[in-house]
Parts: sequence; C-alpha cells; structure tokens
Amino acid sequence: MPVKFVLFDAFGTLVRIPKATHPYRQILKEGIRQGRKPRPDDLHHIMGRALSLSDAAEHFGIKIPADRMAQIQGALEAELDSIEAFEDGIRAVERLQAEGIKIAIASNLAAPYAAPVRRLYPTMDVYGFSFAVGALKPQPFLYRATCELLGAETSDACEENAVLMIGDSDKCDRDGPMAVGIRGFLLNRNGGKDFANLDEFADAVLKASCPIVSPVRPALHRS
Repeated sequence: MPVKFVLFDAFGTLVRIPKATHPYRQILKEGIRQGRKPRPDDLHHIMGRALSLSDAAEHFGIKIPADRMAQIQGALEAELDSIEAFEDGIRAVERLQAEGIKIAIASNLAAPYAAPVRRLYPTMDVYGFSFAVGALKPQPFLYRATCELLGAETSDACEENAVLMIGDSDKCDRDGPMAVGIRGFLLNRNGGKDFANLDEFADAVLKASCPIVSPVRPALHRS
C-alpha cells in the first residue's frame, strides 16, 4: 500500500553538527570534578526534559562558576549556529510532502537544539522531540506520541508501509520503530544497509506499492 506517513531522525539524518563541543557533557564533566559520578539516567534527564544548561547543572546538583557557565553557554550558542541541513534531507522532505505524505521528525535532543532543526526544516507536519514528549527513542512512547500527532496509528498489525521511519541508529531508528509497527530503515551514509542517502530512500518511498526493500549494493570486501 502507498506510504502515508514518514518519520525522520534529526541529527546524522536531516542535520549535522560540523564540530560538536557537547556543552551538556561539559556540565557533567564539571560534576565529575566535584565528585559526582555519572549515572545511567543522566542522558534521559537532559533529553527527556526541557532543561537549559543552568537548569541541568541545578538538576544534577553541580555548582558551576558564572564565568565557566558563560563559557559553556557560548560553546552551546556557537554549536547551535553551526548546525546545517543535509541537502539530500531537504530534497527528500520536499519530494515526499509534494506527494501528500505527512512528515515528522522523531528525535532525541536537548531543548536548545530544537530551534535550529525547526529553522532548517520549517515545513514538517509534526516535531516529535524527546524533551517535549518526555520519552527517548527507543522507548515506544516517543514513536507512538509522534504518530498520534501525525494522525497515524501504530500497532503490531498495522498495514505494511503505511508508516515508515529512517535514521542513522539501528537501535533507535530501525529496530525501535518496528517494535510498535513502524517499518524502520537504517541510513548509512558510509554505504551499506539499508540506504546510503535520503534521495535513495525518497525514491523507494515514492515507488512503494509493495514492501520496500533497500537498494542492492555490491558486497564490500575488507582485508
């Protein structure tokens, strides 16, 4: 059946950071210097809630001098300004929307990173950001909440190809979506399964009247 809805990952798929400085990680490193040990759920707190840098420091009980905080904030602002769209992402979204397919972004990100994504992709039907939804991929709730906003239904028995997703993570963008009835695909910009670029993906989606398969590629021989 024809594709009705497509979910895209953001970073590494639609957009890129040319030189990442990881400002939130810098906050956590300041905590390590103060004797705070990193915890498994730190990432969930950073990306699952709308926390600024200062909010994150306060949440984790990390005391950061004003001059150091200003330095980290400056690094964040520079990083946000540097974010750029992949050209094949722009083309793919335009082509799919021109055919009436509803498009969403489903992405794990900290709150400040949403604005550049919206600026670079202003025509999205839905933005399923982890900090707004309160869940991170591959948690099923993020996919389901994003699909609900799109008007799409997800279930293990959903009609094949009705809802698709693509991104650069096996766990979050291929396997995770499949657990809730979304057909997930891996974007591998270095070549290999499933798609090497988003132009190929858009081609496959627009031709889909039967289950989508990734393009056939020559085997990669490694020594």
